Amino acid sequence: MKQLLSKSRQLILIAVVSSVVAALAAFIWGAYKTVVAVIHIASSFGSEAHGIGVELISVMDTFLIATALYIFAVGLYELFIGELELPEWLVIHNLHDLKAKLSGVIILVMAVTFLERLAQWRDAQATLMFGIAIGVVAVALIGFSHFGGKD
Repeated sequence: MKQLLSKSRQLILIAVVSSVVAALAAFIWGAYKTVVAVIHIASSFGSEAHGIGVELISVMDTFLIATALYIFAVGLYELFIGELELPEWLVIHNLHDLKAKLSGVIILVMAVTFLERLAQWRDAQATLMFGIAIGVVAVALIGFSHFGGKD
């Protein structure tokens, strides 16, 4: 049984490969959105600054999501399979490190999503409630990361 469980850790490769494929797709999608935004900027000669700003914020959001998927894949690989040569800030030693890194990216994605909503500004009360909800989740994630304890 011990040998079976030891070898079954290779199952995590399914999640790693899937996350890398999803990250690759998101990076390609972000690159496509960048090209579309650049074409929009060039064709409008910068006259539609508001719409272009929202497009560029959306591009950032896509790349942040792609980065989160990549960090997740790398983290799972390091935790279950083996070490990788990575920058020090990306090295993940335990599950708490992975959760903390992902929490940081999730907070950034929520902030960018709020900026998109703020740039579109349709309903002040809904925007305020949306911002408060994002703030509550961000505080919870920061608290969880800070006080959650090390694994």
